[in-house]
This record gives sequence, structure tokens and C-alpha cells, in this order.
Amino acid sequence: MRALVSKAVGGPETLEMVALPDLAAGPGQVVVAVKACAINFPDVLIIEDKYQFKPQRPFAPGGEIAGTIASIGEGVTGWEIGDRVIAMLGHGGLCEQVIADPAKLYRLPEGRSFAEGASLILTYGTTIHALLDRGHIKAGQTLLVLGAAGGVGLAAIELGKAFGAKVVAAVSSEEKAAAAKSAGADETLIYARAPFDKDQSKGLAEQFKAAVGRDGAHVIYDPVGGDYAEPALRSIAWEGKYLVVGFPAGIPKLPLNLTLLKSCDVCGVFWGAFAARDPKANQAHIETLFDLWEQGKIAPRVTEVFTFEDGGKAIAKMAARGAIGKLVVEVS
Repeated sequence: MRALVSKAVGGPETLEMVALPDLAAGPGQVVVAVKACAINFPDVLIIEDKYQFKPQRPFAPGGEIAGTIASIGEGVTGWEIGDRVIAMLGHGGLCEQVIADPAKLYRLPEGRSFAEGASLILTYGTTIHALLDRGHIKAGQTLLVLGAAGGVGLAAIELGKAFGAKVVAAVSSEEKAAAAKSAGADETLIYARAPFDKDQSKGLAEQFKAAVGRDGAHVIYDPVGGDYAEPALRSIAWEGKYLVVGFPAGIPKLPLNLTLLKSCDVCGVFWGAFAARDPKANQAHIETLFDLWEQGKIAPRVTEVFTFEDGGKAIAKMAARGAIGKLVVEVS
């Protein structure tokens, strides 16, 4: 089998296509023939050794895949060779075959593509945990989404609307604003590119306040960080929830006096740890996502598909923060 692997710390240009032995399913395992692998920002970080987990090299990036079961190990029940599945791996997805825990597989519904299946669990799983468990979002509240045209941003728009919120989407271009609108955002605003000086930061705060309205944003979903965080926090409602999701623009330093003045909460969102610590609650969320998908209330937006050989280009585009929706590598 082929695999696109990281042998040394660096950017996507350091990835190498290599030949590896085919895999065999051991007891309690299945081998999945990977058809599609979605690319997410953690794939940028993990090959640079900047992610929470640092796998031993060589390893393949790629945390979420869809494919078909190729072989089944002893003791595995409930699955058959050829079943279409979705799997969360953490890393390793940019391989033609992966070993998976059958207890952590999800069936890919008929009529859904492998690219769609590979694009569901991480972004929507992160977001449903963020909005329900950390943000305690309620119908009628205002949700401000930063980076709203990315994979998690579009998921936040759709889930916010599904839960009855008014959604304000903040993006960096007209093209991204159109994508946010098509996902259901009630309002959009376009912000400038950071870094910001003091006056620009104040101006962005006023822009956020005008967009969310006099009462402020009850929940702020921030997968961006950097210089955007403090201006967004200044637009929060009394006793609002600020959800810390990611930092592609850098790790911000927030003035804590703002949390006192608004009596608000700054809440970390670490979906992977949540899923490991409370698998039953996570499973309930995933079942809700499949129900919403079937109802047409959410739908992964795959905007670009790359060949396996161009998998590094997909990661490079994610690193440049140029992605709208989901980027997917077609593995086989």
C-alpha cells in the first residue's frame, strides 16, 4: 500500500509518498481501505510538532477518513467486508489502508459520498460539543462565529440554526461571506486581516458589537484566536460564553477585566479529550448529528478534492487559511 508520511518536522512540502506492507486485521480489529481523507488544521500542526500529540515518525497525517472494510479480525461482530464506514483516527488517514477499532466506526449512509463521510465527524463533533456542553446554547440567543467559512465555522452556522439561534458569521472576504450565507447565517460581517494596532482592534470590536446587536452575543465560537479574540470578547452579552476552539491566527492574551465586566465565561473546547472521557455522551452527540444530516439540517460542504499525490497541497492550502468548507484527499 501507499502512504503519504512525515519523516521530519516541517511543512507539507516535507511529506513523502512511500510504499508500505499491506495491513492484516488482528483480533478485535478491522482494516479499512481508505477512499477519502478530510484535511483539518490539526494536520498542519501535527507535522510541525505543534499539536497536542506528537506521533512517532514516520507517520501519516489525516485524522478522519471514510472507506470500506477490507478485512476483519477474530472476534469482531456486526461488520462485514465491504461495509462503508467513517472512522476517526487522530492521524494516519493519508494511507491506502488503516487499522481501526470496530467500536469506533460509524456506518456511512447510503447515498452519501466518501468525501462527505470523511468530512462529518471532527468538525460537527467538535461543534456540537462546543455549543451544547460548553456554550449551553438556547433558542433565541445570538451566536457569533469567527472564521465562519471554514469547516468548523460552517458547522457552527448550521448547528446554531438547528438549535434555534440567530447566527452572525464573521469572515475575511466576500467569497467567504457568501459561503456563510448559503449555510444559513442570518448576518455576515467582513473583517480585515490581522495584525491589528490599538485603533484597528477597537474598530473591529465596534464592528462586532454592531453586528450582534445591543444585547451582545450570548455565545461566541472562536476557532481563529489571535488579534480577533479580544475585539470579539468585547461584544459578548452579560453572562455570555466565549468558546475557545483553535488558534490558526495565534494564541491570544485576553484582558480578564472583560470577563468581570460582562460576568462572562471563557470556555475551552477540547473535543478529543471529551470523547475519550465521556464516550457515551459523545456517542449521543454523533447520533444527533446523523439525525440532523438525514433531516437536511446539516451537510458537510466539500469544496475541493485533491488527488492522493497532491495531499500535501491540501495541507498547504489549510495552512494558508485559504480553505472554504472542507478539503478532502481522494486516497483510492
